[in-house]
Amino acid sequence: MTTRRTAVVTGASSGIGAATARALAAAGFRVVCAARRRDRIQALAAEIDGVAVTCDVTSSDSVLALAHEVGEDLHVLVNNAGGAFGSSPVESADPDQWRAMYEVNVLGVLHVTQALLPALRASGDGLIVNVGSTAGRIAYEGAGGYTAAKHGTQVVTETLRLELCGEPIRVSEVAPGMVRTDEFSLVRFDGDREKADAVYAGVPDPLVAEDVADAIAWIATRPSHVNIDELVIRPRAQAAQHKVHRTG
Repeated sequence: MTTRRTAVVTGASSGIGAATARALAAAGFRVVCAARRRDRIQALAAEIDGVAVTCDVTSSDSVLALAHEVGEDLHVLVNNAGGAFGSSPVESADPDQWRAMYEVNVLGVLHVTQALLPALRASGDGLIVNVGSTAGRIAYEGAGGYTAAKHGTQVVTETLRLELCGEPIRVSEVAPGMVRTDEFSLVRFDGDREKADAVYAGVPDPLVAEDVADAIAWIATRPSHVNIDELVIRPRAQAAQHKVHRTG
């Protein structure tokens, strides 16, 4: 009997994280679903024959508990937990929102990666996939804190790849553009459905979570000697951050 390879997905309770857990399970991985909302990850883990671990990536103690549950051997880590909070210009931005974005998008990646690196190394064939954003490549108005945080995610990824060169660990970043999920824009606009819907208004076929999850699963199933450094993925309607085709 062949033992399934293990993957950890943070932020697995919804959106890209939940879709990625499903995609990796379909590819044959035993998936550890990590997120704060235990009811959601328990249902997901039951669906995909995985494991649910309640985890807040901004808490080092919580992350150490995740590492304990994972054990000594891990093949894939998907640092997906993240988020955007607020849309104010720099002049009037709430520092607490900026701090929260840095905590989850940068320090969360740090906490989880540090805790799970020994298990990734022990597997002899590890992979880290950090979920960044096209916001980590270009600034745009009203998103100073988010773009700063996602630029941080990108640089952490690049630094890890340099520092782990020569070890049996690959390091990748997936950077999505417009992805319509149930919660991302609602959280950003503090539950304002009208503002959240306006982001995607008239955009024919924005990306959905499954599109990004498919890309992550593809990276995770490349041969061990193949490292996908970075993968930028946008819908056809989005040529750049400021160039989006809208109908109507």
